Amino acid sequence: MSIKGQAYIVGAWEHPTRKAPDKSVAELHAECARGALQDAGLGKHDVDGYFCAGDAPGMGPLNMVDYMNLRVRHVDSTDIGGSSYIALVAHATQAIMAGKCNVALITLAGRPRSEGQHTGTAVRVVNPAVPDSVWEASFTPNTANLYAMCAMRHMHEYGTTSEQLAWIKVAASHHAQYNPHAMLRDVVTVEDVVNSPMVADPLHRLDCCVISDGGGALIVTRPDIARGLKRPLVRVMGAGEAVKGQMGGDVDLTYSAAKWSGPAAFAEAGVTPADIKYASIYDSFTITVLMQLEDLGFCPKGRGGAFVSDGNLISGVGKLPFNTDGGGLCNNHPANRGGITKVIEAVRQLRGEAHPKVQVPNCDVALAHGTGGLLGSRHGGATLIMERE
Repeated sequence: MSIKGQAYIVGAWEHPTRKAPDKSVAELHAECARGALQDAGLGKHDVDGYFCAGDAPGMGPLNMVDYMNLRVRHVDSTDIGGSSYIALVAHATQAIMAGKCNVALITLAGRPRSEGQHTGTAVRVVNPAVPDSVWEASFTPNTANLYAMCAMRHMHEYGTTSEQLAWIKVAASHHAQYNPHAMLRDVVTVEDVVNSPMVADPLHRLDCCVISDGGGALIVTRPDIARGLKRPLVRVMGAGEAVKGQMGGDVDLTYSAAKWSGPAAFAEAGVTPADIKYASIYDSFTITVLMQLEDLGFCPKGRGGAFVSDGNLISGVGKLPFNTDGGGLCNNHPANRGGITKVIEAVRQLRGEAHPKVQVPNCDVALAHGTGGLLGSRHGGATLIMERE
């Protein structure tokens, strides 16, 4: 059954902190929940469904429902990395359609900055839960080099350049300068990016996302509840999920799971890439953005470098404004599952509540997409399409 028009996002709130040494992860979750409920004009007593991923303490919903003293009848703790929270909006919609809940609260929070986590460069140790971890561990893989492999292969196959990848960071920085909470607010140039230290060839330091504390929350409700609230109406139109792994040995590093999740979301929403006025694209690294843009159909495969060049992702300048809050590259990346911020900024754009300098005119259809896991190994993809009613 299609989820098109079956639920609305009525609350969206992003935690303003980027470093929270005096707060627990649970406290950040609760503060995000309060912010989103206030944004929606609802109270804690209205919530009857709770959704979170692996960033929530311990056993996720069990601990957080108790910590926030919620009374719910449905929970979901789907964890597919950075794509989790985009998928959870669709899961909340499905739960609402099935009568499992009426008001769904979705929260994310993390403290990787305060905890000194080097999430991109830390060696990934043997994990018995990962089938081939014991065989790969001797090669000391980490997140950065498993994304760098994809960048190197894309350059080999299609002639993509470091300068083209740099334009993605440049665009993010142009937007971040207007975000008072962004970690990196200085506008950078292509030269700044390619001259920054190499982290994992061909990715430079400025090709990588920031590491921050913080979080965010969303409220999803039945249509009749949404229409009774004094908030602009943002309707869920379509969603898709996919997993890409080792493909039984048929490895191709040049595409992502968005190849499948994107078309599914567009088909359900009844729109095409040409209809999208704004795109929130998960940006753990610049190559993540470039490959997702191709796989979502915004440009042909191999043409991502040309598509992102010359400011084409900058609001008011380019053909497809993206990540107008500065994204993970400049604003925040509060947990390895930080995709919730992509939905939050898309909601701002659809409501007309983004910063005036980056607000997309007549923004009526927006997309949020996340990649979770390791682009060069196995990962999930989730795509969400929303509409201003």
